[in-house]
Amino acid sequence: MEDKKALLIIDLQNDYFEGGANALQGSLEASVNAKKLLENFREKSLPVIHVQHFSTRAGSAFFIPHTKGVEIHENVTPIDGEKIIVKNYPNSFHQTDLLEYLRTNEIIELVICGMMTHMCVDSTTRAAKDFDFTCTLIGDACATKDLEIQGQNVAAGEVHKSFLAALSYFYSTVKNTDEYLNEI
Repeated sequence: MEDKKALLIIDLQNDYFEGGANALQGSLEASVNAKKLLENFREKSLPVIHVQHFSTRAGSAFFIPHTKGVEIHENVTPIDGEKIIVKNYPNSFHQTDLLEYLRTNEIIELVICGMMTHMCVDSTTRAAKDFDFTCTLIGDACATKDLEIQGQNVAAGEVHKSFLAALSYFYSTVKNTDEYLNEI
């Protein structure tokens, strides 16, 4: 049901963009797609939830409180009436009021986008499914970065595809922005 759906935008914050403290590959393109989703939800007066990470970890190099980097990117700036969840951990449900907010508003379906695909998007999507939400993950409205394991580099594109593939089927339905918008 359309009125039981919400858009969850995870960590589209300035530090993930060019010039930020932890720039990701494809962040600008992902934010443009997230903006399309956001505009659609706003047009339909459907709930929008912005998740904003504030780092509280000692020695953290990004998402430092009271910096420009921690601010939500201008392409998806929240407006009055849109919920903002402040988190300190990758999973947007962990030690936040996200679950309570969703249940209070009788939301059963989440359309998810954000950053980083391999970290906060992954952990939040898995948790959402574990809490029995139906999840649609918009892959081209997410971004990530190169990773390294055991001395081997894994390119951001491969990281992104691998995590989307892992989340597809059980945890979420993975779509691109245009595909999702054309179906609704």
